[in-house]
Amino acid sequence: MFERLSRSWQLVKASAAVLQQDRKLLLFPLISTMAMLAVLTSFAIPVLGWMALGGRGGSGAPFASSTLYILGFLFYLTQYFVIFFFNAALVAAAMIRLDGGTPTMADGLRQAARRWPAILGYAALAATMGLVLRVIAERFQFVGRIVVGLIGAGWTLATFLVVPVLVARDIGPLDAVKESAAILKRTWGENIAGQAGLGAAFTLLQFLLITLGAALVITFAANGSTILTVLALLLTLGALLLAFLVHGALSGIYAAALYRFATQSGDTQGFDQQVLRNAFLPKA
Repeated sequence: MFERLSRSWQLVKASAAVLQQDRKLLLFPLISTMAMLAVLTSFAIPVLGWMALGGRGGSGAPFASSTLYILGFLFYLTQYFVIFFFNAALVAAAMIRLDGGTPTMADGLRQAARRWPAILGYAALAATMGLVLRVIAERFQFVGRIVVGLIGAGWTLATFLVVPVLVARDIGPLDAVKESAAILKRTWGENIAGQAGLGAAFTLLQFLLITLGAALVITFAANGSTILTVLALLLTLGALLLAFLVHGALSGIYAAALYRFATQSGDTQGFDQQVLRNAFLPKA
């Protein structure tokens, strides 16, 4: 356990060193978040309008469940496309940096734009999977949620390196999923220590930020200081947003580095090769 945590921390530090060289990589998860909020708003407004009409269409007839499923699929498709597109741009820029280059935002976006049909196809696969899992959870309730959890975990593991594959190779989404699963099958053991370490580190960081922020807000509010209360709230939200963006950027750098290490020989700049070897634990 302690050995895995040590490796995870080493990966976090190595990823942070790369991010420190190219802080503009934070802009990719920022733009992605803004785009996702725009998508959410564009779908939420008509749905809220539909709810205001009592769940009925303009003719007064209730919407069929199939219509809701179609809207759900379109929402999943659009959201996933936004997520994967900007993640692909981030990974492309990270790969340039790991090769020793100096990427710009335009470089990453250009690579993602070149692969947009494959990214859209992968988004369609993910949207279909998401909708199917939601239907299973709704139909079978408790048992369905267990099944959904197991299938969802397997899908997440199998597609862990799909975006780097799509960026690096000119193949379709199905082949990218197969290659991602094949790479993991060759190199992945019982746990992905580095990714788990990133998740644990930022979960702890967010918990500490929320705890500290809540304590400050409550203290200032109790003392009747409105300005300090608002300032503490804004600073807490800003810190949480920054932590979210850093986590997203580090995850993209981490995925890019591990894909390159798993498929190519040679050094990956900014990363200790032994750390990368230990990130994927060999099967016992």
